[in-house]
Amino acid sequence: MKYSSYWHDTAPRFAGAAAFPVEGHYDVVVVGGGFTGLGAARQLAMAGAKVLVLEAETVGFGASGRNGGHLNNGLAHSYIAAKAELGKERAIELYRALDASIDTLEEIIADEKIDCNFRRAGKLKLASKPQHFEGLAKNFEAVHFEVDPDTALLSASDLKDEIGSPFHGAMLSKKSAMMHMGRYIAGLAEAAKRRGAVIVEGAAVTERSQSGGRHVLKTSKGTVTADQVMIATGAYTTVNFGYFRRRIMAVGSFIVATRPLTDVEVATAMPGNRTCVNTMNIGNYWRLSPENRLIFGGRARFSATSDQRSDARSGAILRESLARIFPQLAGVEIDYCWGGLVDITKDRYPRAGYHDGIWYAMGYSGHGAQLSTHLGMTIADAILGRPDRNPLKGLDWPAVPGHFGKPWFLPLVGLYYKTLDRFQ
Repeated sequence: MKYSSYWHDTAPRFAGAAAFPVEGHYDVVVVGGGFTGLGAARQLAMAGAKVLVLEAETVGFGASGRNGGHLNNGLAHSYIAAKAELGKERAIELYRALDASIDTLEEIIADEKIDCNFRRAGKLKLASKPQHFEGLAKNFEAVHFEVDPDTALLSASDLKDEIGSPFHGAMLSKKSAMMHMGRYIAGLAEAAKRRGAVIVEGAAVTERSQSGGRHVLKTSKGTVTADQVMIATGAYTTVNFGYFRRRIMAVGSFIVATRPLTDVEVATAMPGNRTCVNTMNIGNYWRLSPENRLIFGGRARFSATSDQRSDARSGAILRESLARIFPQLAGVEIDYCWGGLVDITKDRYPRAGYHDGIWYAMGYSGHGAQLSTHLGMTIADAILGRPDRNPLKGLDWPAVPGHFGKPWFLPLVGLYYKTLDRFQ
């Protein structure tokens, strides 16, 4: 078993990072070399801006290269709850932004000729309990008639051709997609560079200040100045950007990938070949890889990934969950096990905009793979003075109470949701 991301291990690494020291002046410096930052950098460079991307590790090191490979449209919340919390107009705008984000990915992949196995697979949200299906049905009715007719409600009997595990029905979102995340991030980085962006790896921002109307960023590879700065670091945000760090809970998400399944195993477990998520509060999500590995993830433990032993403990929990959902695969070999951090906000809605001289987009709360490139481009357009398409503009963003660094309260959060799952 490899304790590394399947996406990292099975994709070409970006080889176009600049070798020279960080120095000089740029129109925009983007901090973070994931989907958000590279999407913004490509958009800015295409408009003629002089752009620098500072990545503390390597391109795609964080959430962009450690997720479950889903590109799911729709909201992380129920649409009904979003209307109540945000108002109908903003809930619809945010829902449609997630739809548009998958269109954006499809367009970039075609325009830049990125070979990443993009496919409109559709997503199944599977009811784990009978009462969960009642909630899905109510949410489906509101979604289907108000914002997304490309949805369907499936009964338990309808699922026989979709999945080889007993669930009590599902909501199908037909616009949802999947892709190989490692191949996409490498292709997006190449595209940003080809368009004119400079990308530097291993360049962590160690200090930041403003002088004479310009931003000054000190890094491990030198110092640079910029007219504008955009932060796109999500769960990997450092203390240098304390305002954002206090508003993000970095929660561990863990994933395993099996050996390639045989045709018979695929037919008995995942004949529908869609992205799947269940309705438990501490739930699981899964899909097949291009070579038919089952990629299976979830909040195995409410802690951050820290080392191989930590990931191994989480992997063991995921193996047990996989066997419960797919007993026919209980003994299948696990080839990959890895962890990553998810940038969760208090209300689980993403945030994007401008605060105290810094542009930002983050807080995707588990829905970043699909939204991040699009939202990065949206903020890039705002920097360029183009019409503002930000669906999150002006949304209040309170800090997480008691959170000033390491999220000490996560085990308590995990216990709360486990208790909910027992009784709901």
